[in-house]
Amino acid sequence: MGQSKRNLLIIEDDPGLQKQLRWSLDDYEVMVAGDRETALAIVRRHEPAVVTMDLGLPPDPDGASEGFATLQQVLALDPDIKLIVLTGNQDRANAVKAIGLGAYDFHHKPFDPEMLSLVIERAFYLHALQKENRRILQNQAESPMAGVVSRDPGMLKVCRSIEKVAPTSASVMLLGESGTGKEVLAKALHQLSPRQSKRFVAINCAAIPETLLESELFGYEKGAFTGAAKQTLGKIEMANGGTFFLDEVGDLPMALQAKLLRFLQERVIERIGGREEIPVDVRIVCATHQNLKELATAGRFREDLYYRLSEIVVTIPPLHARIGDAALLAHHFKNKFTQLEKRSSLNFSDEALEIIEAYKWPGNVREMENCIKRSVIMADGPQITGEDLGLQSPGASGEYLNLRQVREEAEYKAMVKALARSDGNIVKAAELLGVSRPTLYDLMSRHGIK
Repeated sequence: MGQSKRNLLIIEDDPGLQKQLRWSLDDYEVMVAGDRETALAIVRRHEPAVVTMDLGLPPDPDGASEGFATLQQVLALDPDIKLIVLTGNQDRANAVKAIGLGAYDFHHKPFDPEMLSLVIERAFYLHALQKENRRILQNQAESPMAGVVSRDPGMLKVCRSIEKVAPTSASVMLLGESGTGKEVLAKALHQLSPRQSKRFVAINCAAIPETLLESELFGYEKGAFTGAAKQTLGKIEMANGGTFFLDEVGDLPMALQAKLLRFLQERVIERIGGREEIPVDVRIVCATHQNLKELATAGRFREDLYYRLSEIVVTIPPLHARIGDAALLAHHFKNKFTQLEKRSSLNFSDEALEIIEAYKWPGNVREMENCIKRSVIMADGPQITGEDLGLQSPGASGEYLNLRQVREEAEYKAMVKALARSDGNIVKAAELLGVSRPTLYDLMSRHGIK
């Protein structure tokens, strides 16, 4: 069909095996390297998607030191390369070590040409899939849920709720601790709604002095007060036709609560100093970290306003309650900031991942983002260490007594943590768990993990 062959690099110093591999893999544009320098030169020039290599390379043909050094340098040049290690039947320890260093897979020698070809084809397919996935993610950088990274069932349920509620006109109350992503979800509600072509206007009730908040919300007429030199629209009016987001609505003063309630009932506003009632069509989304029911009981928040604002209530779980998300988000932010800061590829040390998973993250995702950004900047070597994080690791505890529940919960948590630690690499996750890849796939299917 006129399609050019895909580049495949074979790193092998045995001329006989070179010839055999070239002959059995003639479906690809095969390039051969017999030593480290030649291999690195080919990777730089031709950027092959898949590489097969023997660990026994000169000047250490009977050992694996040169092979490991070559493997690490190849992946340093291009971390996306799918590198397949060819090893003898007695070399399992080296094969496992190679996987730990970033190899995609290993295959035993003497190799079965048909089986090796299948493994290589699968590697090409995965490389193309990941490349396409990155392209889609870049194209959808402004997509509604672009800022939500999670595998936690509770958080995924929140996302499904947002998707269900978005097309409706219901007022939505987002409840969650500071830093959990309330504004990200509010913007997603807007982008997924029929109002997406109109404005999304946000205001933080806790960040504006009470004396200025009314004019910010409702606007004012010229001459309404000293300094009112011209007519100015309020944030509610500016959001006409779109979505108005009231962040930290629990800090809204009682006088303004009454005026906001009237707007919600009548859907009209009056600017300060004005007499004209102005109709405004806007969807209200609110957020708070406070318990509004308790505030209403204490007389600090109008109960009638609470029920008007909370037609739909979405509770966002804190980061420490989201299973596996700490490590997952750490990888996400690490990849993001290594690119932004133009750093070479970085990985987390085992100690760093243990600290990330054990830490309670009182500042939630916002704290995590700042912590990983600082770590990427401060890291000296190729790994982010526990010291780079600057965190202390508290202990964890479990509550189940029923043995079946204990087993299933432990199994689920272990799988999610292994997948998060390995950044989704099934081979590495299976090695961490001490099971085969087919077993891990079966367990993932049973627990509904994709």
